[in-house]
Order: sequence, then C-alpha cells, then structure tokens
Amino acid sequence: MRTAPWLLLTALYVVQGLPFGFQASALGAYLRSEGVSLTHVGLAGALALPWSLKLLWAPWVDRWGSARFGRRRSWIVPMQALLALACIAAALLPTHGGLGPLLGLVLAMNLFAATMDIAVDGLAVDVLRGRGLGAGNAIQVVGYKTGMLIGGGLLVWASRWIGWHGLFGAMALMVLVVLAWTLFVPEPAAAPPRHAGATATAPHASIRDVLRALGQALSAPGAGAALAVVATYKLGESLIDPMFAPLLVDRGFAREDVGLWVGTFGMAGSLVGSIGGGWLASTWPLPRALALAGALRIMPLAAQLAVALLAAPPAALVVASTVLEHLCGGALTTVMFAFMMSRVDRRIGASHYTLFATAEVLGKAPLSLASGWLAERWGLPAVFALGVALCLPWSALVWRLERAPAFASDAPPA
Repeated sequence: MRTAPWLLLTALYVVQGLPFGFQASALGAYLRSEGVSLTHVGLAGALALPWSLKLLWAPWVDRWGSARFGRRRSWIVPMQALLALACIAAALLPTHGGLGPLLGLVLAMNLFAATMDIAVDGLAVDVLRGRGLGAGNAIQVVGYKTGMLIGGGLLVWASRWIGWHGLFGAMALMVLVVLAWTLFVPEPAAAPPRHAGATATAPHASIRDVLRALGQALSAPGAGAALAVVATYKLGESLIDPMFAPLLVDRGFAREDVGLWVGTFGMAGSLVGSIGGGWLASTWPLPRALALAGALRIMPLAAQLAVALLAAPPAALVVASTVLEHLCGGALTTVMFAFMMSRVDRRIGASHYTLFATAEVLGKAPLSLASGWLAERWGLPAVFALGVALCLPWSALVWRLERAPAFASDAPPA
C-alpha cells in the first residue's frame, strides 16, 4: 500500500473517532454537570448502539459497491458526507434547545461513523498481511483514538472559548477535509491471496454466499474461544470508564478540566500505548501479547479505584491514573485488534471483522449501560472494585487460545 493510502486510512479512522470521543469522554461529564442522574448518564451509552448493530448491515457493505469508483469508497464517501451534515446540524442547535436534539444527533453521528467503519475495516483487511497486522492495527487504533482525543478532549477543552457550536463546527470541518481527500485518492487494490485459486474478498458474491461464508467462519476450530476472548476483554473497564468522568465532577473538578485530563492527556497516553501494542503484536505470539497487555491493564484500574475511595483526590493522582489507564488500555486494544484481524476470513473481510467488532462492543455494553444504575445503589467505589475484579480471570481464558488454530483466511471460496 503506497504512502498516500496509508495516510488516508489513518485520517479515516481519525474522522470515525470524533463523535465517539465526544460521547465517551465528554458527554458523561456534560450530562452530569446539567444535573442528569448517574443512571441516565450510564444509559446514554445506548447512543453507541449502531456500533453494536452494524453486523446487521455489514453483509450489504461487503456485497455492494462500484468497482469503478471503489468498492469501499462507495460507502466511505456518502457516510462521510452524512456525518459532516450531522455535525453541522449539532453546531446550529440553539443553546437552550434541550438535550433531546443533541442526543439524537450524536446517535446519528454514531450510525454514519459505524457504517463507514465497516467499509474502512474492510479496506484494511484487504491490504494488511502478516507482520503488517501489528503496524496496521496500530495505525487503526492510533487514528481512531486521535479522533477521540480531538472530539472528546481538545475541542471540549476549547469549548470554553469556542462554545459547543464551535466544537461541532470544527468536527464538521475536519470531516469535510478528509472527504475531499478521499475523493482524490484512488482505492488501493486488495493484496493477492497466498494460495492459488483463493480470493481475498468476494465483490460479486450474493448476500447468501456472504452469509454462508460467515457461518463457516463461525464453525471453524477456535472460533468460539476467539469470540469469548474478544467479548470479555474489557468487562472491567466497561464498569469503570463511564463513571470516571462523573466521579470527578462529583469530587468538585470542572468539566473542562475533566475533558482536558481524560479526553486529552488520557488519549495522548492511549496513543503511546497503541504504538507499543503494535510493536508487541508484531514481535510476540498474539495470545501471549494479549495476556501480558491484559495483566498490565489491571494496575491503572486499581489506581482509579483509589481515586474513587478518596473524598478529595489530588489532581496529580487523577491525571496519573488516567494516563496510565489509557496507556495500558491502548496497548491492549491494539493487540486485540491485530488478533481479530489475524482470525478473519478475507473472502468476507468486512463482515467477519465486523462480527468480531460487534462481539467486542456487545460484550462490554451491558455492564457499561448498567454502571450508573449500579453506582447509585452500591456507590462508585464498589463499582470500581468490581471492575478491577472482573479483569482477573480473563488472562486464563487467553492462554487457552495459544493452541487454537487461526482461521483459514485464504481458503478457496465457498
């Protein structure tokens, strides 16, 4: 893949991270500062529902597309345009128009970004191979988290001066710039398969063929264990992350400072961790790399538990625990995404990778949505303690994968 497409792939992941960054890092603090209950703050995570349901329309993304314009660009370009329009609409909302329209637009942004993600992931599956998985998935995670850093950190911090209208206006401008870039960069060809007679993707397959190949992938040896590892690797974080920003607001910190610490400093740590995770995935066997990254991730979550136990935690502890948690979490995410891509049947790259991504989102969604409800009944320290405890048994499950065979990515088409 030439340099320009690599850079474009990075930019596409940045754009996809903008709305989710706002939701994940800033919306909770914003809602809490507006007097919204912890239960409803936790339920606001349902705005990310399109990321959980995108498997339902992923086969159509694999099936349809213009060979002349670009099989993946046929979806990427219109989704970028719709995402920009949703950001513009949010920028034009009246200041006192209520939360409903804003939440509806955040949901729409996630829908357009999630659909674009299917096509962008399909493009990445088409062109990445072997040792390139570690570096490629580092680019994927770094790009996406850079978007989260901007949308949920820098722009939230800058909203002191540019307001919420300027925040969404800046997001729209970034999307439009990448959209213009996408129109001028040809879609790279898929890398050739390793075996004669195999196809990397199936651009002319029917929906039935795509679904049949997906069923074969699900019945392959090791498929169940792989899905279980993907679905459970962030159970602990799914309890702690949604409540960390509201916890800081309850402890008296300004929401702009929370946006800077969590959305900017934290995301910067995540970017460094993602680069380290790319190196780890390229040099270690992936199951062992997963186990190591998962073990390291427990320490910063324990530090955030310490923050929850203090009535007046020092800002230095908050920042340190935030950066360390994002650092270790970024490494773990990159290794996990490389693992997911290594198990993908490339005939149906977008659909199969979306299956893994859906398992990842659905695995953490129930506890994430219930985190506020549990916090109001048990208290935030108890919820954080449960989150740490849930991380402990996961490494044992990972070690079972070491002898599980990889999917036959380049098998002949069904």
